Amino acid sequence: MEAANPYRAPKAAVGDLDEQEYQPVRTFSASGRIGRARYIAYSIGWTVLVGAIAGGVAAVLGGTGLAPVAFIAMFAAYAALFVIQILLTIQRSHDFNTSGWLCLLIFIPLVNLLFWFIPGTPDSNRYGAPPPPNTMGTIVIALILPVVFVVGIAAAIAIPAYQHYVERARAVQHN
Repeated sequence: MEAANPYRAPKAAVGDLDEQEYQPVRTFSASGRIGRARYIAYSIGWTVLVGAIAGGVAAVLGGTGLAPVAFIAMFAAYAALFVIQILLTIQRSHDFNTSGWLCLLIFIPLVNLLFWFIPGTPDSNRYGAPPPPNTMGTIVIALILPVVFVVGIAAAIAIPAYQHYVERARAVQHN
């Protein structure tokens, strides 16, 4: 019998641990899952990208006198954006193990925020493996929208109040 050596290498089968499998994120597919932060980030990213490209195309075409073509281009771009948003929302529904038909809730104001706050299932569900972990870029882009929203509301309140204050101050100075 061998004496127990406290300095020997461990005998655990460390290499045999199953690593968590993740499914790839596919923007142009109704199958699969997408997490909350990535859903918000992709929604913002696609909206900004399509808006910038469509605005640039409309400006160029409108400046050349092709306003009807510019209108058609803008309509096509925003129709594509609408389809992308539906596909992302279907994947988001799948993340919390619900049918993709739940995406119809995006047409109800404020109820569509449901997709932002319901957490996804942490493990595999009937729609597949969990989405990959969020990158730092995804988290930063997802946090931009709430910050812009709060700053926008504050500006909408503060700017008119400041203008009213300036008008009152000028009126008092002239008296």
